[in-house]
Amino acid sequence: MPDQILNTEDVSAAVTDALSAQPVWDLHTHLYPPAFGTPVSNASGKVDPRGLMLWGVDELITYHYLIAEVYRIVPATKLPYEQFWKMSKRQQADHIWKHLFAERTPVSEACRGVLTAINLLGFDPNDGLEKIRRYFDQQDPDQYIDRVMKLANVSRITMTNAVFDDNERNRWLADSNVGSDPRFRAVLRIDPLLSDWPGASKKLAEWGYKTSPELNQTSIDEAKRFLGDWVDRMKAIYIAVSQPPEFRYPAEGDQTTRAGQTILEKVILPTCAQRKLPFAMMIGSRRFANPHLQDAGDMLGKADVQAVVRLCQNFPDNKFMLTMLSRENQHELAVAARKFGNLMVFGCWWFVNNPSLIEEITRMRMELLGTSFIPQHSDARILDQLVYKWDHSRKIIGQVMIDKYHDLMQTGWKLTRSQVRRDVKQYLNDNFVEFLGR
Repeated sequence: MPDQILNTEDVSAAVTDALSAQPVWDLHTHLYPPAFGTPVSNASGKVDPRGLMLWGVDELITYHYLIAEVYRIVPATKLPYEQFWKMSKRQQADHIWKHLFAERTPVSEACRGVLTAINLLGFDPNDGLEKIRRYFDQQDPDQYIDRVMKLANVSRITMTNAVFDDNERNRWLADSNVGSDPRFRAVLRIDPLLSDWPGASKKLAEWGYKTSPELNQTSIDEAKRFLGDWVDRMKAIYIAVSQPPEFRYPAEGDQTTRAGQTILEKVILPTCAQRKLPFAMMIGSRRFANPHLQDAGDMLGKADVQAVVRLCQNFPDNKFMLTMLSRENQHELAVAARKFGNLMVFGCWWFVNNPSLIEEITRMRMELLGTSFIPQHSDARILDQLVYKWDHSRKIIGQVMIDKYHDLMQTGWKLTRSQVRRDVKQYLNDNFVEFLGR
């Protein structure tokens, strides 16, 4: 059957159909399978208070975005932070629902996301929470993962596996099959190795590696052995860190900062190059601006794109995946990606994961990078967020693609349906797979 050449009026339906049909490999989340435990009471009967698999309507409503938002409405002078944190999960959810959904119009993106997920799961959000809660109480988490992935049209979920978190690390050590769920792939997250070598070296020494705060050759060799051991244990597909906006390369500042540069140059990047693993950096998070809010208390700052440029220049055999948190960094980062084939720009992370900014950033990247970037990842921490994040993002990405195709067709270019499907597949799957080298 010959490929269909599209008329202008056919483009919108072709893009919508392609985006709807194409499964996405979500390349960065904080999601886990049931083997990592779930703190939610459910039909499986297996409840782990420190479990890492978060799912269900109460987890969705008590996500840290909404905690920060509700404290704008009910400040700490009326509800002290310590009193909120002593509440049960359902009490917290009821408090947030009352003040952000029942007594105010839920127009923020965080609120709209909750409502989109509830709606696409088949519930009327105007009915309140009790009916929805009864549904989740009856679900088996393993089967529920399949339902969410089908609704979101996600083919594979990439975890973020923080080896320096004892809760997670001990789960990997206790069960060699903990990471074997085929729906999930592991990523080795190693922030302290780069940002706090004295503390990290102490941990490594406790775990049987011959490291010391002094970065001698033995410490470097042992740190590389540590990375290799955990890449193998997790079968990690890339190595990742989150960095503050103050990250610089070459390093500026105190001895700890300079030690981080040595670890980067002599441990992390050689390991990644040897194993052909991308090194992912998420830059711009400023932690605990308001520590009373816990995870909800972080904010952002403008980072230095030239640090990324220097890394790409100095380490051409390494592959870098980059996303930045500040809107002000996005244009310079996209231009940098035009200059270095070993730099993959991905996603709209955290505070730029809002519709107006996703559209602006995706449009700018498409104009500068064509089809050679990864427009989105979910960064989901609650399983149910996959439903709304990919529903919202697909619509925004689709509108930008439609506009760009209309511009293209005005030049006389004959756009075909297969070209649209190819582009969508590149954006949602193939660019990531090819950058991994798989």
